[in-house]
Amino acid sequence: MSGPSKFVSPFHRPHCLATAAPAGKAKLTHPGKAILAGGIAGGIEICITFPTEYVKTQLQLDEKANPPRYRGIGDCVKQTVQGHGVKGLYRGLSSLVYGSIPKAAVRFGVFEFLSNKMRDEAGKLDSTRGLICGLGAGVAEAVLVVCPMETVKVKFIHDQSSANPKYRGFVHGVREIVRTQGLWGTYQGLTATVLKQGSNQAIRFYVMTSLRNWYKGDNPNKAINPVITGMFGAIAGAASVFGNTPLDVIKTRMQGLEAHKYKSTVDCAVKIMKHEGPAAFYKGTIPRLGRVCLDVAIVFVIYEEVVKVLNIVWKTE
Repeated sequence: MSGPSKFVSPFHRPHCLATAAPAGKAKLTHPGKAILAGGIAGGIEICITFPTEYVKTQLQLDEKANPPRYRGIGDCVKQTVQGHGVKGLYRGLSSLVYGSIPKAAVRFGVFEFLSNKMRDEAGKLDSTRGLICGLGAGVAEAVLVVCPMETVKVKFIHDQSSANPKYRGFVHGVREIVRTQGLWGTYQGLTATVLKQGSNQAIRFYVMTSLRNWYKGDNPNKAINPVITGMFGAIAGAASVFGNTPLDVIKTRMQGLEAHKYKSTVDCAVKIMKHEGPAAFYKGTIPRLGRVCLDVAIVFVIYEEVVKVLNIVWKTE
């Protein structure tokens, strides 16, 4: 007679439970690491992509109300190189280098700080909360860094198109702007900048969070190849371009040398619509699309890779 069969309780199945268990809690990025990694990423990125930013800004400043100076992207590049050499495409770079490092540092630092507070028990950040954290990061970088930096950059680029440029360099330009217009002179277009940066980062981090969650599935710590990160970043960048280029055009006009023509952000938008039509709100879209896709892809790739290195040499857990 065979022995009694062994009864296995359905509540005592360690193997099955281990298989069904989640992959573990997602690892959080310390805000300090995010600030350092973001600053490094921002500095490298702007040195690579600045010529496209220069062309975009020139096309946005080239108003239809006057005879247009440029017939398109190629003509803008051609005229700039003929008049100032290749280095002319890098006029205003110094102001962006000085600003891009703290801008990206603030952006990623604030985003990680906010997202660490808003993640669920498993450490996962859903796309809606990613959008909120991105919005907070965008507003913070707009107020602390982007508005004064962009104002100086736009004035530098606009100054070059005049017959007798008056700014000899970054330090001299900032000194002249503050001397003639006061500190507030570096905060022209603040409302438009906050709207632009807030929506920019809200869209980008929403898309990045959604794509990352989709790719990782049930494993929050699944590694993402840098190429995949770059592709996700390019998609996020493209989404932000189509989502807020009109705000970027308004911001650029509010920060140019002829900003005195506009009473406010709303007045600027009304005058552009009245005198130039709706198409003017999408001036510079193509060069901006190329730059931003490359920009966001590079920044996210470098950021993620630097964080990986910092996790090895800087223990915060």
